[in-house]
Amino acid sequence: MSSNTPMSLTNPKAVSTIDIDDITHFLLELDALKRVNRRSYVTNTTRKENSAEHSWHLAMACWSIAELFELDINHETLLKMALVHDLGEIDAGDTFLYANVRSDAHIEERSGIARLQCERGNGISELSAIWEAQETGSSKEAQLLRVVDRLLPFLLNINTNGKTWIELGVTRTQVASAHVFIKESFPSIHDWLSKNIEYATERGWLINA
Repeated sequence: MSSNTPMSLTNPKAVSTIDIDDITHFLLELDALKRVNRRSYVTNTTRKENSAEHSWHLAMACWSIAELFELDINHETLLKMALVHDLGEIDAGDTFLYANVRSDAHIEERSGIARLQCERGNGISELSAIWEAQETGSSKEAQLLRVVDRLLPFLLNINTNGKTWIELGVTRTQVASAHVFIKESFPSIHDWLSKNIEYATERGWLINA
């Protein structure tokens, strides 16, 4: 026989040590990722996507591709990696893939993650570890994440007539070089990328250099 009496979701002993103000403060810290604008434009709009939107898109895309390719990976780990992937940008901001300072972006992002890890309202004890695993690790989950993280902005560029590439003067060689690593792990995706790099160059969206 069912009951309409609500069931408590919390452990009374644990609740006594929790400050809800700390929790809500941490949640607002996470909300700041919505204010970090990326370079890619959202399809069928005139606005750029933010990093929180990209994180959601990344998680969903990774999940779907992992299922379609029947990859032997830990889905929970993969989705956690996708969700924390850009959190460091709350402090560091987004660094364009082809920027000269791209190789140093992880330094400030790592500091931002460390700050979030130390927030009293953060209940994710492994936040820094998961971020580090996706940033520097070589697991199957981290490898897939890197592939999809490159695929998505490329996809947006192809479907917005190369708007970002044109605005920032991106070359065919830059794009090809940034995606060459995908050939080994996902040759079918790399083939699709290569064909569309050719198409974008022919359309004048990428500088033929």
